[in-house]
Amino acid sequence: MIGGKVLDASALAHFATVKSIYAQAVAWAAVEDNTVLVVPAAALTLAWADIPSSSHEVLEVLLNLPVTVIDTLDRARAQDVGLFLAGTGSKEQPTAAHVLQCARDRGWPILTADPHTLRALDSTVEVEELP
Repeated sequence: MIGGKVLDASALAHFATVKSIYAQAVAWAAVEDNTVLVVPAAALTLAWADIPSSSHEVLEVLLNLPVTVIDTLDRARAQDVGLFLAGTGSKEQPTAAHVLQCARDRGWPILTADPHTLRALDSTVEVEELP
């Protein structure tokens, strides 16, 4: 069985800026163990906006790893995320909803530095907080 983790925007930023050695260790361990790293497109968009341009090349390294998979926000996924958001009563967190939908669909934990938003939308999904 293939396992993996879903990375939110904060995990991507921590990897790219080397703010968290743990985020980098997770990525390199994933390569060694052939563990999938799912990057929701909405989280990637936010990460690109949040990190300094000097960290863009480091983010590209993560995106080009053989275990990294981008979960696109195509028509079907947008519908799933939108319906999930509608069910939560909150329409203000589409990025978090995309991350949560990826984790829910796969049954994998989310790596994040900001668990509060995720847990507020869905407390049932496993969240691994960056130290």
